[in-house]
Amino acid sequence: MVDHIDWLGHDSFRLTGSKTVYIDPWRLAPGAPPADLILITHEHSDHLSTSDIAAISTPQTVVVGPHEVARQVAGAEEIAAGDTLTVAGVTVTAVPAYNTNKFSSPGEVFHPHRDGKLGYIVTLDGRSIYHAGDTDAIPEMDGIEVDVALLPVSGTYVMTADEAAEACTMLRAGVVIPMHYGVVAGSDADARRFAELCSLPVEILTPVKP
Repeated sequence: MVDHIDWLGHDSFRLTGSKTVYIDPWRLAPGAPPADLILITHEHSDHLSTSDIAAISTPQTVVVGPHEVARQVAGAEEIAAGDTLTVAGVTVTAVPAYNTNKFSSPGEVFHPHRDGKLGYIVTLDGRSIYHAGDTDAIPEMDGIEVDVALLPVSGTYVMTADEAAEACTMLRAGVVIPMHYGVVAGSDADARRFAELCSLPVEILTPVKP
């Protein structure tokens, strides 16, 4: 189920098949394969890295992201929650990603709903993959049904392991891969706790370089 899904650390993934799709490429090792499609969830520097985008881009590469990303990346296609695009032969649906209880200051969450930050459901070669982005467990997860779900678990800026396990009672997935730990925040212990609590099958990946 997780074949051809490479975790590159933090929230960064590479999906390979008939096309090569990167999501939030960041701190890539030299020699990373070129991208057909690059999806950026939001504009924070550990998700939007223009140097990494440049390193894996060719003249045919398509970059897709929300408004704040599109305004910073020349030629990027803008997408908003609820939109579905077929780009570079890959179907992409944008879904909301936001915080409800992770605060940068009193009353202000790190990733506000109003900012339009995103997760993505990617369909590549008949397999659907949900990358949740930087988010808490939110009502919009209810009813998502995919083959693979990529969920943050560190609890800093995003869901805790316990909250991510609760999110898995709303969505359906053949397997869940934990992310957003080990670099900026969180540790392997968060991934292990999530695996213990989650009602869905969990696969803990080892980061791949490049």
